[in-house]
Amino acid sequence: MKWSGRRSSENFEDRRGMSSGGKTIVGGGIIGIIILLLNVFGGENAQMLTPILEQMNQGNGAPTEQRALTAQEIEEGKFIESILVDNEDVWSKIFQENNMQFTNPKLILFTDAVETACGNATSASGPFYCPGDQKVYMDLAFFEELKTRFGAQGGDFATAYVIAHEIGHHVQTLLGTSAKMRQMQEGKSEAEANKLSVALELQADFYAGVWTHYNQKMNNFLEDGDIDEALSAAHAVGDDAIQSKIQGHIVPESFTHGTSAQRKAWFMKGYKTGDITQGNTFAELE
Repeated sequence: MKWSGRRSSENFEDRRGMSSGGKTIVGGGIIGIIILLLNVFGGENAQMLTPILEQMNQGNGAPTEQRALTAQEIEEGKFIESILVDNEDVWSKIFQENNMQFTNPKLILFTDAVETACGNATSASGPFYCPGDQKVYMDLAFFEELKTRFGAQGGDFATAYVIAHEIGHHVQTLLGTSAKMRQMQEGKSEAEANKLSVALELQADFYAGVWTHYNQKMNNFLEDGDIDEALSAAHAVGDDAIQSKIQGHIVPESFTHGTSAQRKAWFMKGYKTGDITQGNTFAELE
């Protein structure tokens, strides 16, 4: 994808040169893998990690060391920042067109572990959005996992899709969709609550598609194969694909993010229409 030449963003923070010497958050081995699989593209479900991870924490968590970023890390940061800027521009335009005011989210790159308003998390949680501080958190090591463990194609637009999905959760927070969903989950069975979670996640995929539609019109940034990269990533993190790979069978009532087919379909609907009014994923629950 074409991404160079974008302006810098005031809402981007790169913490990859910082280490939390006093804190060890256990995220490796089988525990880390399970958390990653259950919370990939965590969205607001990342808050579910807090009690588990806090029990694993040791130390006071104060950053004690800092190192210079490598040339590759600096280039990666510029790319992530360009995607953030494009999201800021697109969603500001969409909100303005609908007589609303868009508040930019922040995006934090980290390595290994991070403290958020939603609690502590590790890279094993996957990229996630925290509504408590309206920030997206990402460890770029996730994208290697996406390729090697989940069989995704990889590529720069796969990363762009993930970022756009998480910012889709920020849009849901601003529109009140997330809060309404949590209210709807109250008193529901686990299976019914999971269906509402799926609808929220699929809508974030739809919003990622809407962002792609607008950004293509505004910046002509897509290149051959970019949409295939996004669809490959969406397929790899479908609940059915993950469960089939890990446990050999699927349990639909336990889905929290949607099937591979659903995730790809809603992304493509957003991309083809560019119309936020067509993203009512909750209507399909009725």
